Amino acid sequence: MSADEKTQGPAPAQPGLETIPNIEAPLRLAGRFERSAPSVFLMPAVLLVLFVSILPLILSLYLSLVQLTFVKGGFKLNFVGLGNYRNLLIGLNKSETLGVVTKTTWPAWLIFGLFAVGVFWLLSRYIRGGHSSTRGLIFRLVAALFALALIWLTVFTILPNGRPGALVVTLLYVFVDISLQYVLGLTLAMLCIQHIPGRRFFRVVFLIPMMITPVGVAYLFLMLTDTIKGPLLPIWNALGLRNFSWVTVAWGARAAVMIGDIWQWTPFMFIVLLAALESQPVEYVEAAVVDGASRWQVFTTLTLPDILPVSLTLVLIRLIEAFKIVDLPNVLTNGGPGTATESLTLQAYIYWRNLDIGGSAAVAYILLFVVTFVGLTYFNLIRLQAEKVL
Repeated sequence: MSADEKTQGPAPAQPGLETIPNIEAPLRLAGRFERSAPSVFLMPAVLLVLFVSILPLILSLYLSLVQLTFVKGGFKLNFVGLGNYRNLLIGLNKSETLGVVTKTTWPAWLIFGLFAVGVFWLLSRYIRGGHSSTRGLIFRLVAALFALALIWLTVFTILPNGRPGALVVTLLYVFVDISLQYVLGLTLAMLCIQHIPGRRFFRVVFLIPMMITPVGVAYLFLMLTDTIKGPLLPIWNALGLRNFSWVTVAWGARAAVMIGDIWQWTPFMFIVLLAALESQPVEYVEAAVVDGASRWQVFTTLTLPDILPVSLTLVLIRLIEAFKIVDLPNVLTNGGPGTATESLTLQAYIYWRNLDIGGSAAVAYILLFVVTFVGLTYFNLIRLQAEKVL
């Protein structure tokens, strides 16, 4: 090395080059924050929803396993296990929950046999489909046995000399009401899509019952079924029904409750089915009419398959809601005569009002189990089969 190089020292930095700071760590931290942002912002809301929805289920399950007793200075919850369920299903309150079975006769067994054949036909159809899994087959076998138990209980309690309990009465409310509501709603919707004068006016009129509260509907039908001083007194006199009380006859009281429920919820079926019918392509209908198809053929081959997905979803929603009927039987008949019009929800409310907290929670869990079973059975055995047809 020369003397000149020693005296000059280190070479100066080249112009235009700068020292770049280390930014990898901040970028990694920012990426981590960005990936965790959804969890940070959404997790509190998810936990809150789970807390609000699951905690009452857990608490009510615990309450269904205890019995409330009052002691000096407060109350005490005594753990009784399945005692509340045993009391409802095989104990003192069995007749109120399940009813009284009539004497078995051959007509009753014939009716039950026809329903049993239908259940096993559906089960065999699933097995013959070739896509049955072991878990699915076990589920359907359990569902078939439970369905047969419900059918047997219904048949042998609604026949003469029998007395249906709250479970059977609830099933009657659900299936009879929904069937008539769908038929009436579809009929009104079919009429309102026709080009007839005043159809817009009737669309509004048909929606009025749905705007009234269930308690208001109950008081309305309480006045309409009054044969002593109600607004329909001239009609009752003409029919020879003066001084006849609906609420003193079991089936008359049940009919009053079902008529009120059908009147209130038919508009819900009507408005949804009307929207489904109006969204149907008119080109296919016009082509079928040109080809010489009748109105019934157009309805069965074009209209009904087009609205079937909407109809199935609509019935499922109404099915879940109908199990919770409580306002009409509570206000209209107070569950009477006796317990003839008492639904499971009303039974749970009466137990809760009488401070039988454990029994009320047990009835609520029985209702939850029945609703879940009916909903899953409907979805698996009816809705999925219909979607395959479509």
